Amino acid sequence: MIETYLTIQRQSNGIYKEKGSKFLSFALPVRHIDEIKQHLAAFKKEYYDARHVCYAYMLGAEREEYRANDDGEPSGTAGKPILGQINSRGLTNVLVIVVRYFGGILLGTGGLITAYKEAASDALEQAEIIELTVDCTMDIFFEYPVMDLVMNAIKQYQAQIKIQDFHESCFIRFIVPVANKTVLFDKLEKVVSRVVIS
Repeated sequence: MIETYLTIQRQSNGIYKEKGSKFLSFALPVRHIDEIKQHLAAFKKEYYDARHVCYAYMLGAEREEYRANDDGEPSGTAGKPILGQINSRGLTNVLVIVVRYFGGILLGTGGLITAYKEAASDALEQAEIIELTVDCTMDIFFEYPVMDLVMNAIKQYQAQIKIQDFHESCFIRFIVPVANKTVLFDKLEKVVSRVVIS
């Protein structure tokens, strides 16, 4: 199981020029497909006068969800080279958009592949790459007498409490790095009424 992944901290931009064509590139951190759709709609609206708005994205810690789109360029000349730059850096939860303003001179298949690759590369070179932990959510139900044991375990394994409810019995929802999930589960299972992992 993957415990960490690489992504970008914030949006970064790049540019590539070839034979009068301008390729504006944008790398954006994203978490889900709806966010990607919003970004794409906004970029297509902002750059309505561009010939092409091509993109690629990678989602998930396991890098299992991805797409490359040529937006009318010859098949495989835009989206795949953009996705290749995301892959070459091992990134996920990232969207790279390249906007092309046509300069009047055809670049050919090889020229297009190079242009989209270089534009995407420039945006990603400007990005601050960060490593994040993969987390999971745990819900625990317990009685007051074991409160100290529970709180010490949560602290020891770098869990972050999100919800607490201390009425008739106690409930805590927290997020813990997957690297600590099993050992924390084993420790808590001995003292709490119920542990739910999601």
